[in-house]
Amino acid sequence: MSEPILKVEDLRTYFYSYAKEAFIRSVDNVSFSIRKGEVLGIVGESGCGKSITAQSILSLITDGPGIISGNILLTHNGKTVNLLEGLPDYVSVKTKRKAILEIAKDVAGWLKRSETLMKGIRGKVISMIFQNPKSALNPFIPVGEQIAESIMLHSKVSAKKEAMDIAAKWLERVQIDSPSMRLYDYPFGLSGGMCQRVMIAMALSSEPAILIADEPTTGLDVTIQTKIIELLKQLKEELNLTILLITHDMNVIMQLADRIAVMYGGRIVEYGLKREIMDSSSFIRHPYTIALLNSQPTVEEIKMKERLRAIKGDVPDTITLYRGCRFYERCDLKNDRVKKKCKEAEPEMIEIGIGHYMRCYLAE
Repeated sequence: MSEPILKVEDLRTYFYSYAKEAFIRSVDNVSFSIRKGEVLGIVGESGCGKSITAQSILSLITDGPGIISGNILLTHNGKTVNLLEGLPDYVSVKTKRKAILEIAKDVAGWLKRSETLMKGIRGKVISMIFQNPKSALNPFIPVGEQIAESIMLHSKVSAKKEAMDIAAKWLERVQIDSPSMRLYDYPFGLSGGMCQRVMIAMALSSEPAILIADEPTTGLDVTIQTKIIELLKQLKEELNLTILLITHDMNVIMQLADRIAVMYGGRIVEYGLKREIMDSSSFIRHPYTIALLNSQPTVEEIKMKERLRAIKGDVPDTITLYRGCRFYERCDLKNDRVKKKCKEAEPEMIEIGIGHYMRCYLAE
């Protein structure tokens, strides 16, 4: 198997809640890797840390304390760089019994070092499609000019006319009708689906090595969602794209992903090939993965108008987490054999099959 093009190791991104005077552990020791031409889907409920993970990779976190530790290793053109190299030097963490009491951060030094590391990476080697395309686009500038600006910023093209011609070709490639005319439309004159296609065109216009797609179908009606999924599948095959797909929609994961990372409470609880995680005949899966899959209604259930099977309880508050398993209170599969361990200590991530990992005492 090929070496990973992107490898995230022990990433931690925290925020501070002034109301509760405590740290919000949005991303808490997360690790995963992506290989060239692969689609890795990160799935989980809202608030589990998916988008913060994606934004951390591109150093788009602005609120303090932000990223406090970890490594993000990017391999491109035969070279491997750490996108967090030297940044932990600007952070000091005070702990007591493994609990973080205080974080001090040299924000100015951090930002200066971060911008140096991301120069030539953000938008060029790694591009991102954001959740809400209309809010991500500038409402006062025609979409063609916005794509052209990205092209001139991340390529050797310096003439605006040439950049606009390339922008028109990308709009055609993402299957927007009358692309030469759409160049001069403003975002408010386009539908949500068309704005999403514009965002995809802008992200791909720099011909990145990695595309981060953060909830690419959110807010779109079902027919448009299907078209966007088909478009991403087609572009992946044509361009051999490497995609980090962030979503809470299991249907999107099923259609696009090669491997899956299931995220809960700021941690990855299961990680492996799609066929191992999504296949109902799999020998063992994480209780949270099973609950997510069960919450998706089947065709038969819709026909019979059966009630949706919601996951009981609420997403955990990552300020005051349980000492044990983060899914303990919502888990329907815990039994007398593991209950005590589940409540007292968080399980480690263990390999239960080749490349298939799980954080659960039932896996033992």
